[in-house]
Amino acid sequence: MKYYCNPLNINYRYQFNADPRRHGQMQICREAADPSMIYYEGRYYIFASMTLGVWVSDDLVNWENHRLPKELPLYDYAPDVRVKDGWVWLCASKNDANCDRWRTKDILNGPYEKVPGSFPFWDPNLFVDDDGRVYFYWGCSNQTPIWGVELNPDTMQPMGEKQVMIEGHPFEIGFERVGEDNSTLPASEEEVERKYQEFFQHNAVPESQIPAHLKPMIRGMFTNRPYIEGAWMDKHCGKYYLQYACPGTQYNTYSDGVYVGESPLGPFTLAKNNPYSYHPGGFLPGAGHGSTMQDDQGNWWHTATMRISVNHDFERRVGLWPAGFDGDGELYCNQRYGDWPMAVSGFKQDPWRNPAWMLLSVGKAACASSCTEGHEANKATEENAQTWWQAATNSRDEWLTVDLGKAFRVHAVQVNFADNKIDVPCPGEIRPGTQARYIEERDLKTQWKLEGSLDGEAWFVIEDKSQAETDLSHDLIVREEGFAARFLRLTQMAVPYEQKPCVSGLRVFGLGEGEKPAAPVFTARRTGDLDMNVQIQAQENTLGCNILFGESPEKLYHSYMLFHDGEQRVGALIKGREYFVRVDAFNECGITEGTCVKL
Repeated sequence: MKYYCNPLNINYRYQFNADPRRHGQMQICREAADPSMIYYEGRYYIFASMTLGVWVSDDLVNWENHRLPKELPLYDYAPDVRVKDGWVWLCASKNDANCDRWRTKDILNGPYEKVPGSFPFWDPNLFVDDDGRVYFYWGCSNQTPIWGVELNPDTMQPMGEKQVMIEGHPFEIGFERVGEDNSTLPASEEEVERKYQEFFQHNAVPESQIPAHLKPMIRGMFTNRPYIEGAWMDKHCGKYYLQYACPGTQYNTYSDGVYVGESPLGPFTLAKNNPYSYHPGGFLPGAGHGSTMQDDQGNWWHTATMRISVNHDFERRVGLWPAGFDGDGELYCNQRYGDWPMAVSGFKQDPWRNPAWMLLSVGKAACASSCTEGHEANKATEENAQTWWQAATNSRDEWLTVDLGKAFRVHAVQVNFADNKIDVPCPGEIRPGTQARYIEERDLKTQWKLEGSLDGEAWFVIEDKSQAETDLSHDLIVREEGFAARFLRLTQMAVPYEQKPCVSGLRVFGLGEGEKPAAPVFTARRTGDLDMNVQIQAQENTLGCNILFGESPEKLYHSYMLFHDGEQRVGALIKGREYFVRVDAFNECGITEGTCVKL
């Protein structure tokens, strides 16, 4: 069996952002987002924004980043990739100029043939129907919809006028509201205008110097309206599933919804199961703007964008989850334990299987050789990718140790490195565009050694990457047979740009010997058309809970992972829909299901 753990274990490249909305200040962070995944000639390919390449895998577990030719739109967002008549078609977003297309029959080696475009677009998606007809969807705005049009299959030029496919409805669809936990409704026009003018009063760059295509984006920052973006189309059993992302990539509720229709250009109806991709809790939340496809065994998978959004709103990663269609044709995605290790068997498998190993490290004691203010050692076990331990120096002598409290059978460790306000010269020329930036072209290195111990005195090596040539900031170490350990120690760290090492999660997975937690005691009540509150009472021997909800007791497809008891607001409901709720508890020994209730 092979295992992976979100975010995907790949080299995420650094971006040197010169964003005019950020007062001209350089912001440096890693980024990859908006993944389009295809299966082509026996291999899996993920094209993601700002990676300078394509990720390639034979098994959905081990990925390699291959550089792509520089003439491709590598600095344009949301690359879209589809296969048509043996050709792989590629395009990406450029809202201020016509977007060209490229095609090839050899993704890694080329050549790529350019097919000139005739109009600009954001967040494209090409769909080839069973009858050979071709359709195109695009849109990324909190002011305009997702559009659709049929294309000439030979020239890829539009046939007819574009049509409205999906618009935002944040007063009726809770998961479209912006803010953490979908907490904010749209602002009035008067408030938007006031904040827009205030922005330029305090900005070092006057409004007259801002490119015309960026002004709507800046105004959109103050509307509190959701971005409706990231279209992706799948066909299943004769129906068309038009997927879209909302409300914004920087929120924990970044998700993918879906509309269903009888034809490629609609009309479309909001599906019962929405949002079908939704991962607001856990270590690294977010599951929006992605793609859905089948592997070579008929399993469905959904890959999407996960957020960190500390050093920059677009500080993001890529996740992958089991997906599928139920007997009623509802598209779903299983994200109940969406950033824990998951098994990939290579054959037809149950998308709702529970994880084989439990989280052992959350809330456990940690100590370190040193730390900087506000970045103490315990930040590495908080299960929060937005906080981290940072060493006081960049010396190889710095170390971080986690104490699990007692010995466990450990099967996997995920080592997550973070970045803390990097301040280094840009190594290349800033490229102009919607997001002016330079993408780090050099292959950097992230190095470390991981040790284990039963008593904190005698140590054994679990994995030694102190001389690694790779740059894996979310590395996963798997020992399927397991090993006994109470203490885990990270040493010999060296990270890009000679930073002081930062660790957002030294995450340990395995199995304990003992009782599973008691069944949760909870109440759930609807507090409005779009909101519910779930009150969970603390139970002995519980590490965390999963709030599950859906349209029926058999379809609890949505989940929200918590590491606290008390009250939790969930703002992803749809007006007029009925819901059922269940709360499951987990600890180091397993999962205990709660009782399902009608909301």
